Amino acid sequence: MGGFLEQFKKWALMICCACAILQLVQGFYLPGSFPHRYDIGDQLSVKVNSLTSIETEIPYGYYTLPFCKPLEGVKDSAENLGELLMGDRIETSPYRFKMRVNESEIFLCQTNALSADEFKILKERIDEMYQVNLILDNLPAIRYMTKDGFLLRWTGYPVGVKVQNSYYVFNHLKFTVLVHKYERTTVPGVIGAADGAELIATDDKASKEVGGYMVVGFEVVPCSFLHNPKSLGNQTMYAVYPTPIKCDPAMVAMVIKEGQPLAFSYEVTFVESDITWPSRWDAYLKMEGAKVHWFSILNSLMVITFLAGIVLIILLRTIRRDLARYEELDKEAQAQMNEELSGWKLVVGDVFRAPESVELLCVVVGNGCQILGMAVATIFFAALGFMSPASRGSLITGMLSFYLLLGIVAGYVGVWLLKTIKCGDPTGWFSISWRVACFFPGIAFSILTILNLLLWGSQSTGAIPLLTYIILLLLWFCISVPLTLMGGLIGTRVPHLEYPIKTNQIPREIPAQRFPTWFLVIGAGTLPFGTLFIELFFIMSSIWLGHVYYVFGFLFIVLILLVLVCAEVSLVLTYMQLCVEDWRWWWKSFFASGSVALYIFLYSINYLVFDLKSLSGPVSAILYLGYSLLMALAVMLATGAIGFLTSFMFVHRLFSSVKID
Repeated sequence: MGGFLEQFKKWALMICCACAILQLVQGFYLPGSFPHRYDIGDQLSVKVNSLTSIETEIPYGYYTLPFCKPLEGVKDSAENLGELLMGDRIETSPYRFKMRVNESEIFLCQTNALSADEFKILKERIDEMYQVNLILDNLPAIRYMTKDGFLLRWTGYPVGVKVQNSYYVFNHLKFTVLVHKYERTTVPGVIGAADGAELIATDDKASKEVGGYMVVGFEVVPCSFLHNPKSLGNQTMYAVYPTPIKCDPAMVAMVIKEGQPLAFSYEVTFVESDITWPSRWDAYLKMEGAKVHWFSILNSLMVITFLAGIVLIILLRTIRRDLARYEELDKEAQAQMNEELSGWKLVVGDVFRAPESVELLCVVVGNGCQILGMAVATIFFAALGFMSPASRGSLITGMLSFYLLLGIVAGYVGVWLLKTIKCGDPTGWFSISWRVACFFPGIAFSILTILNLLLWGSQSTGAIPLLTYIILLLLWFCISVPLTLMGGLIGTRVPHLEYPIKTNQIPREIPAQRFPTWFLVIGAGTLPFGTLFIELFFIMSSIWLGHVYYVFGFLFIVLILLVLVCAEVSLVLTYMQLCVEDWRWWWKSFFASGSVALYIFLYSINYLVFDLKSLSGPVSAILYLGYSLLMALAVMLATGAIGFLTSFMFVHRLFSSVKID
């Protein structure tokens, strides 16, 4: 009885601690989402990001154009690895606000006379529809526009506009900053002791009486205003312009000409809003067609799940019926049945015969498991909110981190599979581990290097800096490679999967087929593609059209469904192949589900032709196709690994159930 009380006491303590931790979690904020409190008069600094355009998909630095620079000079803001890889270059700007202090007619600067090169570049950026991206308190500037009765939302504002044969620049910005009174949530604390834990609440009056405001919205209206040259002579930065400035977005006046300067100004208005701080990103996440997005994905999930379930049920019923018939017969009847019937039962002595290019198969399956694990972990944490749009670059950083850490899984799977195929012989494990560590990263680095050379030649901020490039190489060889080798070493120590039957010395002749089975293999990828093509459209729009992707919960469900469908499709195709006495199922099971990558790449070309019609220039097209090829390769490895491992376990289980003399 005393022992029971002790166990009960320990479990009660653990439950109390767990509840305390859950309460504490409510008091913390996810990365990139911590609210900042500003008192009245506190300075707010606007930052600038790279200039972007859906016309070229090539980002450029903000200060590559003749814009005003801050008095203290341009400084780079803290950037993570994901931001650098995405082409974000966040820098300080000359725009300065004071909390709850409205200002108008604020003169910023007058540039030097435009040189021929500056004039040419400015016209090119306007022709290519480049957008200026501003950031305040981690919120991108948003622009609203009404067209045909619809309210359109855009992040950033255009550099300028072309009217007939003249170019106009937007040189006056009207800012609206939405603020909300600061609210501090009650955060409980925990006092721990040797025998228990107690929750205490920090609900003191001081925490409730904290004043100040939080930024919950950042809107911009760009205008083209012609400043009076006589009024600019003695103006200094942040001085009040002597005459009123009327900001009319429908009118343009500041035409750019070679040899003439540009003048910039701004105004800012603070508006107290009912928008709470947790809801301040809602304006950016309200994508057009959201209802179609949700219902289409739900319909796709239901249909694919229903079809996959039917296929799986039919398959299981067929196999059970075959096994029941085969095992109910005596030995003489089995021999007679083997002579009369054809099917998977006749390839017993060849089904585990080692395939061609065994080492390559182990490498691609190992890499596929690593990529699949990275995708599952990244999307799972993104669905929990750890990689929200508020934390720029966190998604890419998370993907890279998970990929590096899961190198141990890749090495383990590759070596374990090699050891299983060689019937327990671990010879060559180091070579396989090394190839696993270098195969996909090597291809990825080769593609990125070619694309990087194009971006360097274009002087784009999308090019990976040399230092970042070196850091990536160090992460590869100092973290990923050692972990992969460690996983391979672990794979040599664990038991391999023993074959239930022996392989004949002489391979069985494969009967002539009515049609090549590779047609079925390629066609099998259509079913997995059907589970993700709708989601793929929104992902592509997020990458190439600047839309914010945020439905990671649905994406996680789609990913789980994709894994199930890939497994079932590969399993069905392997069974069909064995039924026609074709024992070469290894590679075909890999490509049965991996062929979905072919349809993804074809869809990418379709998206380029029909949805990115405005994409101009060979560099932009090569960049698009290069990144699409890399994405398709990663999908092929991940889905192929799912299909192969499922078929491998299925074949092992199937022939383990057959009685062999």
